[in-house]
Amino acid sequence: MIASLLVPLLLPFAAPPSARRALARLDPVTALWALTASALVLAGACVAALGALVLTGLLRVPLFATLGELVHPLRTPSDLLILPAASLATGALAVGAWALGRSAVRQVGAFRAARTQAEARPAVGDLCVIDSPHPDAYALPGRPQRIVVTTGMLRSLGPAEREALFAHERAHNRGGHHYFLAAAEIAAHCHPALRGLRTDIRFAAERAADEAAAGAVGDRHLTARAIARAALAGHASRSARPDFASGATAGPVPQRVAALLAPVGRPAPARRWTALLLAVCALLSAGAATAGVLTFHHEVEVAQGEESP
Repeated sequence: MIASLLVPLLLPFAAPPSARRALARLDPVTALWALTASALVLAGACVAALGALVLTGLLRVPLFATLGELVHPLRTPSDLLILPAASLATGALAVGAWALGRSAVRQVGAFRAARTQAEARPAVGDLCVIDSPHPDAYALPGRPQRIVVTTGMLRSLGPAEREALFAHERAHNRGGHHYFLAAAEIAAHCHPALRGLRTDIRFAAERAADEAAAGAVGDRHLTARAIARAALAGHASRSARPDFASGATAGPVPQRVAALLAPVGRPAPARRWTALLLAVCALLSAGAATAGVLTFHHEVEVAQGEESP
């Protein structure tokens, strides 16, 4: 059981290299879905494994064994192994829950402030212009969805570049990218190795919006130029907004510009294996966590006298 529960705690370290290959070889939308789904599966398996370790340690304590109606001792490895493991698992869950709660409070506060600021301004369709000298633009989710841009950003771009920028932000709202970014944030607080996946998911979301904008304006070079100029203008400033409100200046802009300027080639045969490798990593983690939890459940039933060993 313990060995099965350790697998979901170790496999997330193998996910970031696979994620980087997926970003390089898959189209952005497919990569966004694959990375987000894998991050959530890996995070869920990790939490399940930590929870099973915590419960195993608790049921070794007489008080909790009585509350759990155990009539026989729970069959586990030596207390020299299980009690430290349970203590570490408890600490990991507590720290992760505290960090996630703190992040959620901060993000909700930033979202409310951004919505209040946007709703105080007149909108033209979905476009809301904020009077600020600091160049910034981002997609603000909610009802209704808004494209928020500052006057400083508008002054930094030409008319055609503005249209490319607006198309990029509309692609974020249309694709529901804030859901992917929120999922990545949750997963990042479940395991340290998944913080790298959070960065990769944000990059995939930006690349997906870049490609959608290039298709909308019909000019990849114009889109690349708009993103580059917006990033140069807004690199030293940022409006108060939540992290899941995607902006055109987010992520590694040079790589995004290079991808837009690169020739569009045919899909490589290795792409399907890249996605498969990431999926196998997530499924192995989920399978090991499920096996460990089921074994733990069986041992509890044995200790309760409901099943034979």
